[in-house]
Amino acid sequence: MPEDKYSVAPSSPLQLDTLIVDDEPLAIERLQLLCARQEHINLVGTASDGEAALRLAKQLEPDLLLLDIAMPGMNGLEVAKSLSAIKNVPAIIFVTAFDKFAVEAFGVAAVDYLLKPVETERLSVAISRVLERKGEQAPAQTGVQAEDSPWAEEFWVPYKSELRRIAAAEINRIEAERDYMRLHVAGDPQREHSGGSSYLLHQTITGLAERLNPEHFIRLHRSHLVRRDWIKGLRHDGGGIWVACLKCGTEIRIGRTHLAEAKKLAGR
Repeated sequence: MPEDKYSVAPSSPLQLDTLIVDDEPLAIERLQLLCARQEHINLVGTASDGEAALRLAKQLEPDLLLLDIAMPGMNGLEVAKSLSAIKNVPAIIFVTAFDKFAVEAFGVAAVDYLLKPVETERLSVAISRVLERKGEQAPAQTGVQAEDSPWAEEFWVPYKSELRRIAAAEINRIEAERDYMRLHVAGDPQREHSGGSSYLLHQTITGLAERLNPEHFIRLHRSHLVRRDWIKGLRHDGGGIWVACLKCGTEIRIGRTHLAEAKKLAGR
């Protein structure tokens, strides 16, 4: 087994002490080259397996782990779960050749999820997210901690050759497409017919509805979930069929089993 290497170097306030973890020497070498181009990265060590990663994380207390998932012995997800118990928990960016672990990565609060081969610009975006998160944590503690929300605040979705993080607050509606859900992300919620994007997520609509905050989302049909503040009105055709009129100009038929809940939006 390759010997674990580490070195301690001073870092500026704008740098992230970083530990690379991967069982493939060539993958470590590539990440080292990529990190050398990042002004906010101070590489403090490398590890070739999960056990070594935990040991070095405790010794070096890095700010960031660039962590592979598929490794012999303790895999990257297990490393991430174990790191939650140490004193100074580092941020985690998963770097893997597989997209199938994205949901589990979300469950261990990873900052980002990069697919190999990693491009310089994509790594820069991930590092920016780590810096933003550290900035949000910088103010002094007031002694009052917010309770963990039981609702999903973000989702990992496949997009071209990467996985993209989508905040629940950015989603205006969701529609079922066979075994997938299409998440529609707003362009400008204040303008009708504004442009936006959509992403496919492998999830059932029932499972997704259980993960979304019901104060923010409502199910209108067996194949549609909509953000409550995206609905500008309800309309019926005189024959008992009701539709929800959305800010983007889309109209969605309301299922009979969901009509009573929809009418509560109008206080009826």
